[in-house]
Amino acid sequence: MRVTAIVGANWGDEGKGKITDAMATDSAFVVRFQGGSNAGHTILNEHGRFALHMLPSGVFQPQVTNVIGPGAALDTETLLSELAELKAAGIPAPKLRVSDRAQLVLPVHRALDGLEEDRLGSQGFGSTRRGIAPFYADKYAKLGIQVSDLFDENRLRIRLEKSLTTKNVLLENLYGTPAAEATQLLPLLLELAEKLRPYVDDTTVLLHEAYESGKTILLEGQLGALRDPDHGIYPFTTSSSTLAGYASVGAGLPPYAIANIIAVVKAYSSCVGAGPFITELHGEEAETLRRLGGDSGEYGATTGRPRRVGWFDAVATRYGCRLQGATTIALTNIDVLGYLTEIPVCIGYQLPGSIEPVTKHFPVSAKLDEARPVYRMLPGWQSDISGARRLSELPAAARSYIAFVEETTGVKVGCVSVGPRREQTIWVD
Repeated sequence: MRVTAIVGANWGDEGKGKITDAMATDSAFVVRFQGGSNAGHTILNEHGRFALHMLPSGVFQPQVTNVIGPGAALDTETLLSELAELKAAGIPAPKLRVSDRAQLVLPVHRALDGLEEDRLGSQGFGSTRRGIAPFYADKYAKLGIQVSDLFDENRLRIRLEKSLTTKNVLLENLYGTPAAEATQLLPLLLELAEKLRPYVDDTTVLLHEAYESGKTILLEGQLGALRDPDHGIYPFTTSSSTLAGYASVGAGLPPYAIANIIAVVKAYSSCVGAGPFITELHGEEAETLRRLGGDSGEYGATTGRPRRVGWFDAVATRYGCRLQGATTIALTNIDVLGYLTEIPVCIGYQLPGSIEPVTKHFPVSAKLDEARPVYRMLPGWQSDISGARRLSELPAAARSYIAFVEETTGVKVGCVSVGPRREQTIWVD
């Protein structure tokens, strides 16, 4: 009875998709439990390179049942588009189940997201404009549309009209755009309903039965701990909890079911979007790391925007691992650092006005703007380690870097990724 949550320790972009894809080989279920199409998980395999925004990262394994849980923000159009892309690439249709309790991202959510980001201008939050904040606002205001609503036309019309009333006040009076009409949305949603119908299920029953029968289940998180709205760099966060503690809620499993929590940690830092980023690099130093990062450089899988990059931040990573309750770490992209003779790592922050000269605790957002990194230099290995398949095959300096991550976070490294492909993973006993 093994349920494992795979979550991010930092700002997102840590490599959760690759780790989930690798572990899906021996799993029966992969579940998306939060977030929507606003972040992408990049998978590189024999079929090509894929950026999954809505589909779980188990879709390349024929034995896996992929589940979109009730905690996810379901972008049906993106989901159907990704299924079509897999088919076009010659990949067998994946087993897919969508919770009848999941709620829908509507076109009006995406419109509001973009309009608000435009209105904020330079003061914006770096939104992906995928409708996530308006979606979750509706969900908690009890104005959302559940998947099950799609199959009752009268109920769907009533729910839409109720949901659009307040939105139209904003559209017309704040943004100066035409109102959204239920009569225009209804035909689109009814059409999508028929395309979605074959996949809809009571996934809570499905997963409870799988758990009780001892099936292996992976719970795939989106973004990372520092984007959590309660514990992250608010207000530069996402709109759903990114923590493993939410995984049981968003999937529909009991909390005690989760036996393992893998916090995915990148060997350096990166993020897409706005907000404080203490170890951020600029200029040529940043461009070099960005160009070498990942299978095709550090660019957002959803937005295509250049990711902000920086050195490993022990303060932020230790905090993220604690929030996630990590039992092990999956350390990714360590191969990228092979070009350096020395590798800077942030071991603390200097905070103006603090009684401590250096803090090792991650501060609240109001203090992050003035925080400055304190660095320590670790020896580089100056070699290509992408072919290593055992820990013993790594240079001593690379093994020391892994030991530093374990020491500074207090969490054992359970696997090390030395490249983007599934087979480029070292599993640590």
